[in-house]
Amino acid sequence: TAVILCGGPEEDLKLNGEFRPTVDLKSGNKVIVNAVTSLRKHGFKKIFVIARHNLLTKIFEVLKDGSSRGVKVEYIEEKESRGTASSLKALKGRIKTPFLVVYGDIVFSNIDLSQLWNAHVHKNSLATLLLTTSSKPHEKGNAIVEGSRILNFVQKPKKSDNYLVFSPIFVCEPDVLNSDGDTLEYDVFPKLAQEGLLSGHLSSQKEKHIHGVEDL
Repeated sequence: TAVILCGGPEEDLKLNGEFRPTVDLKSGNKVIVNAVTSLRKHGFKKIFVIARHNLLTKIFEVLKDGSSRGVKVEYIEEKESRGTASSLKALKGRIKTPFLVVYGDIVFSNIDLSQLWNAHVHKNSLATLLLTTSSKPHEKGNAIVEGSRILNFVQKPKKSDNYLVFSPIFVCEPDVLNSDGDTLEYDVFPKLAQEGLLSGHLSSQKEKHIHGVEDL
């Protein structure tokens, strides 16, 4: 099972009047189609999409029930949210097994999701984050790692000489939905790290964020 997280204010997800998850890439595919294709390639056949009404409607127009792409898509309408963790908690009561989460405005077709999944299965963690390197670590979630265990997680530190950062893809247990806090990056992940329940999986491949026209 996988979750495509597109929550939060819809205006924050706009690009040139279009929603970032449904904008066309130069390859011809929409961002959301690219995501579903990548997920299906790695064996994720049940996909939840979390978003607010207008974006959810737009995504449904593109994906429908997912059957034409070899998956089953279920839609969860978000009424309000105070952050990424708040958005993810819309899954409560709907999922009882480990699941993968990807953010809805990224392209990640070059990343081996199976390796991330297998890394989580073999660790005693509540969540396993995909980690990569960045030349601008202060702009991302910063992870201090020993082996595969994340000892400390700081979102967008003012200054950092640690270049290991969170790529917005992770696998987690359903118990994460019971965590305190509104945001994954500022509340949930730092607390899990302190409790020794957060792991990392290092990838040489990187996702691409769709923030501006140049990213297409």
